[in-house]
This record gives sequence, structure tokens and C-alpha cells, in this order.
Amino acid sequence: MSPRRISAKDWLPSGIEALEANALKVLRSTENRSVIAGPGAGKTELLAQRAAFLLQSGASKSPRRILAISFKKDAATNLAMRVRQRCQPEHAARFDSLTFDAFAKGLIDRFGQVLPESWRPDPDYRLIFPLSPDYREFLQRDVGAPPDGIGRYRDIQALSVDTFVRRRLFANRLEETPGQPASLIEWLVSEYWAKQYGGKKTALSFPMIGRLVELLLRTTPVARNALQLTYSHVFLDEFQDTTQVQYDLLETIFLGSTTVLTAVGDNKQQIMRWAMAMEDPFKTFEKRFAALRVPLFNNYRSSPELVRIQTRLAKAIDAEAPPPVSKAKGTVRADSCVIWNFRSPEREAHHLARFVAGEMKTHGLKPRDIAVIVRQKPETYAASLAQAFGAGIQLRNEAEYLDKGPVALQELLAEEVTGIVISLLRLATTGRAGRHWTACLKALAALRGIPLDDDRRQAYLASELDGFVVKLAIDNPEPLRIRSKARGLIDRMVDFAGRGRLIARYPAYGQGGWLDKILDAFAFHLSRSCADADGWRAALDVFEGTDAIPLLTIHKSKGLEYHTVVFVGLDDSAWWSFDKDEKEATAGFFVAFTRAKQRVVFTYCAERGRKDLIAPLYDLLTEAGVRTAEIA
Repeated sequence: MSPRRISAKDWLPSGIEALEANALKVLRSTENRSVIAGPGAGKTELLAQRAAFLLQSGASKSPRRILAISFKKDAATNLAMRVRQRCQPEHAARFDSLTFDAFAKGLIDRFGQVLPESWRPDPDYRLIFPLSPDYREFLQRDVGAPPDGIGRYRDIQALSVDTFVRRRLFANRLEETPGQPASLIEWLVSEYWAKQYGGKKTALSFPMIGRLVELLLRTTPVARNALQLTYSHVFLDEFQDTTQVQYDLLETIFLGSTTVLTAVGDNKQQIMRWAMAMEDPFKTFEKRFAALRVPLFNNYRSSPELVRIQTRLAKAIDAEAPPPVSKAKGTVRADSCVIWNFRSPEREAHHLARFVAGEMKTHGLKPRDIAVIVRQKPETYAASLAQAFGAGIQLRNEAEYLDKGPVALQELLAEEVTGIVISLLRLATTGRAGRHWTACLKALAALRGIPLDDDRRQAYLASELDGFVVKLAIDNPEPLRIRSKARGLIDRMVDFAGRGRLIARYPAYGQGGWLDKILDAFAFHLSRSCADADGWRAALDVFEGTDAIPLLTIHKSKGLEYHTVVFVGLDDSAWWSFDKDEKEATAGFFVAFTRAKQRVVFTYCAERGRKDLIAPLYDLLTEAGVRTAEIA
């Protein structure tokens, strides 16, 4: 039975009390829109409600779909979950929520072999994650002297690695038939690609995949037209962080088509220029796609006092930024924002541990309601802080790359396969607990293509699931502390779900060994979580961080929110590059500040560094009336 359609004039938002007037305009729009939405404006909710409107009113007609592209895995997962809450299952099934990288990777995996021969990668290419040292080694050791007439070796040595990667290496679309390099930069770019194609197996990074997919769709009209016909609407979340590679891909696919694009983000939160984000993607998008800019004014997250301070910070980034309106109630009576000065890191750690314990007791908070944020290198703070916090209130580094691999803990927890396997484990070790049973049944039904109204197949699947988890529990009565055994258990659950089905539903798992990298990280973290646990429930709580306060970098905190944010390390040593890009650094500061609903605490310790370089940040806080306190 087809889900009931609601006429556009009768449709109303569900699950929320109200949306501001501009949000309602965007929600019902039939044109390309550029939405500037500040912190706490409800960007995810706006996109979820727009998806519900388009699907339920028939504005997106079946079998066409809606594509949502986010820049973080957890953001994509959160949006998909929100749409499922707002829509009937049949409608939500036509909503695809992906990261930009997963979207591009899925296309190269499916269509990469139709690329021009000179650009065609091996079908089982290797996925790589190069960092600055890798690019530096390429420039300083790998390439050697350039051909006569286009430059000298010392010209290469004088190149800034940062400038080469951010502004040169992936700056331009690929030519269908590569020509002879006419400049030193063109030669270096050509040599870099040749190096990645020259091994036993093609090595591709995500920026390379983006450029290859753009070429693929530019030269293959059938594939490009198929995407345009598939997607009636496209949502672009956190659009301020769009790179030139990503933007060019969007243009190649959708410019001039009937697909309606909605780009949402906040130019005051642009903190990814170090990772090749465009200077002003909104301006380019509005010009090329004839998109109308719409601002959102409400802040549903932060208290009036925090919003007052945010307004001062926002003006330093964008003098024309409209003042937001707080729609949240303040619950902290004094010092909703304060700077604490400490004599030593040890004194700082112990005072923060006591403060967090008191904050939890006073406001009835759970550990996940509080976050400790640092600008970078959280491992340098983790040991002393975790020791002070102790066993009672755990602190864990969620920006940690597991086993020094390519998967961060925060990203692992947002993976689809992680959700399925953890639900199976919870179900096996806690009995037929309602939400875990429902989660498993829905996930497996989706993987196997079983409609929710097919009672016979649903009943068979339920019986199969029941038998599997009963046997799983019998075979694994105790947590597995050995990594190889943990991996074996994970593989058993993945095989039950169906490895091929997982790859078919989530194409990013299909190539480059990515699924195995995820499962390796999973096994590492699971065995570590089991080490001191007295049972499966406790082990899985540790795995998911149920009772742990997250330690995050600014970049990893983006898109999240907490009752209280403690920002550790407001000093020159943490913000060593502040004067190189003061605007982006101030935007990062703004992002960290705006994660908080009720309270922000900044800490400074003279033993870690001075505060001369970042004096402008202190000036902003002082101008906003933020108090500084010396902690004895």
C-alpha cells in the first residue's frame, strides 16, 4: 500500500513546536536556495522537515529520490535518523544521506572503469590518506629535477607544501587527454598523479576520487543524466566547508538540470580552509545556480547570555552578520562564561574534575552532556586530565585515530556497520531488549529488501534473527579481550547481516579495503573496551562511551552540542598559527564557543604558553564582559 499523500497546503511540520518564517519559506521552496544559518538555528531539523514536506506532499515524485550531502559521517547519520522520525518508512526509504566522500567513492566504484584509459584506476584501488609529511616527501625527495625550460629543482624546494596542496594540486578539473605540462606546477601535479598510478595498485585519496568522478560525469552524459533523473532535490549541509573539488563535481552534475538544490551553512563557522575549502562557496553557488540567499535568525541551542557573547564574536568574523535571537531558557545563574587561570596543568586538571562532578550533580547532567574541547593534539592533554578525572567520571579522547590507522573513534561510532553490529551484540547479551530488537530487525530488513508490510518475510527474518542471537550469546558468554577473537566475532555478525548486502547498500564499503579498515578499528576498540569489563553490558557501554565525557578537537566537535563546554588551552602554544589566518582561527574559536547550551569555561595555564599571539581573542571576550578568575 502506498503511503498517504498530504496536499502541500495542508502539510504541517511534525515533531517540533514551530519553525521561523524564513525556515518555512525554504521548506516549501521550489527554487535553489542558499541558507545562512548560525549556530543552533536548527539546520538539521530544517532539512529533515523539508525532506518530509517534499516526500509527503509529492513535490518529490516517486521513484525520484532526495540526496543529502554532509561533510561529517555523524551529521549524515543524524540527518537520516531525523528523516526516519518525521516520515513513514516508505517515504524515508527515498532519502539518501551521505558524506561527500562516500557519494564520490560510490560513483567511482560503480562507474570508474568507463573513465578514459589514461585515468582509469585499478578496480580494487588502494585508498590513501596523505598528510602534510607525505606531500613534503613527494616535493623534497620523490620528484627530482624538472625538465629543462619549466623550472629548477630549487624552485620546487622553495614551494610551500601547504600552498601546493591547498591551492595547486587539486585546483583544476582534469583534462580528458592530459597534455604536456607547460609550467612547473603543471609538471608537479602530473608527477603526483603518475606516482599514485605507478605502483602495483592504484592509490587514490578522496580529493583524487573527487576529481576523477567529475571527469567521469563530464565525459559520460548517460551517467550524469541518470543522476539528474534519480534526484529531484539535493541538500548540501555545512556548505561553507565545500572544497573546489566538491563544488566542481556539483556543478558538473546538476548545473542546468531540473534538480532543486538547497545549500545550508554558516560562513562564520568556516574552519576547513586548511583542508582546501573555498573562500566563499555561497557567493559562487548563488551566482552560478541563481540561488536566493535566506538568513535564519533564531538560536534554539544557547541561552540568551551565551548568544549575547556569540553576537560579539560573530561581528569580528562578519561585520554584517545579523544578531541572532535566543529561543532557549538560561539555567545557569552566574558565570555562564568565564576564563580560569591556573598555575600548573596538574592544578587545572584537578580543578576541572571537581567542577565537572559538581556541574553534573547541580544540573542533573550525564557525562555526554559535557565536552572538553582543545584546539588540536588532544593526546597531549588526555593523560593528565583523564588521571585527574579518575574512574568515577571517565574522560576519553574521541578524536583518537584507532591503532594509528585511518579511522577516528568518533567516526567509527557513526559508521552504519558499527550500528548494526553493536545492536546485534546488545540484543544477544541483554535479551530481546525492545529498541535493540527493533533496530536489528529494521536494519536487516533494509539490507535484504524486505518491505515492512510483508508480514511473512518479516516473521521469517525475526525467527532467523532470534536463532542467531541466541547462538551468539551461548558461544560468547564473556567479553572478548583478545583482538583476533573480537575480529572473529565481528566478522560472524557481518556475515550474518551480509557483507555483500552491506556493500550494495553502502557503496563506500565496496572498494579500497575500506570495510576491513573499519572492522579492524572496530576489533581494536572492542577488545580494548572489554579489557576491564565485568560483563558484556559494561564492555559495550565503554565501547559507546555511555559514561564518558568526550575529549574533542574543535573540528571533531563541529555540529555537536553540550550543556557545558570546557575549552582547555587558550594560549599561544595551542594557537601557534593564529596570525597566519586570523579569520579562520577566530571562526574555530567561534565554533568551539557555540557548542554550548548553558556554560562555557576557558582555561589558561602559563606553563603551557603565553597569550600574546591570541590577544585578539582575549580582547573579544573582555569586550563581551567575560570575567577572568585566578584559581589558587
